[in-house]
Amino acid sequence: MRNPLHTTKPSLLFFLYLLMLTAITRPLAAAELSLAVHPLLSAERTRQVYQPLVDYLSQASGQKIKLVTNINYLAHWQAMKREQYDLILDGPHFTAYRINKMNYTALAKFPGLMSHSLVAHEDNMILEPSELIGKTIATTASPALAALYLNLIFPNPMRQPNIVETPNVDQAAELAMQGKVAAAIIPTPIVARYPGLVTIYVTEQGPSLGISASPMLSAELQQSLRSALLDATNNPAGRKALESLTAETLEPADNSTFQDMDLLLEGTWGY
Repeated sequence: MRNPLHTTKPSLLFFLYLLMLTAITRPLAAAELSLAVHPLLSAERTRQVYQPLVDYLSQASGQKIKLVTNINYLAHWQAMKREQYDLILDGPHFTAYRINKMNYTALAKFPGLMSHSLVAHEDNMILEPSELIGKTIATTASPALAALYLNLIFPNPMRQPNIVETPNVDQAAELAMQGKVAAAIIPTPIVARYPGLVTIYVTEQGPSLGISASPMLSAELQQSLRSALLDATNNPAGRKALESLTAETLEPADNSTFQDMDLLLEGTWGY
């Protein structure tokens, strides 16, 4: 009987040769990168504001990038530790955490420094934080930066306000505007959008929002993305992204820019 191997082996070798030839001649598709954005705004508003930045970085780097949003800060906090996002744009405390715990690299930051403001409707006639003990304050839930700063404003566990958690800062501000809560704590830059609110207290300043890259990205790709971020003003798509972000430019940042900001997370579940 004729050995079947004599007939099948050449066919098998030819098939493997075709597979190798296909792999050589067909370009490999670039892997899709993820850019996660913290839930400071609603998911719909986040997509509106940050999609131009994603489009610009995709164009500038030659990499397909998708925008990722999470429903709230707790979901963002857990997902960023589990999902290994390629790029993340969020608060300085989270950025510092990833730098120290997950070996991420800071690429750039929003301009200047940022604080949070404790605000109330002008009709409430509240002049200082102590007047809010036992009253309602709206805030994005921990570990959002606003909630962490609120803990610093009211450190005494026996003299606390009643916290009303909101999914984003706009809802916190709206509750204060409508008089449904006595006050809210929101990023200082957005206070001007709500002319009926007056500032009671302003936290100390820290670095603005940062953009950091996963260690899974090559040094070359990280540098390409950093250059694109810092050169956005010189590119039409970059200028469109900055306009959507209401930022005149993006600033250089390195890991030292966010030093010690992760200390605000101490005592937070999962830290």
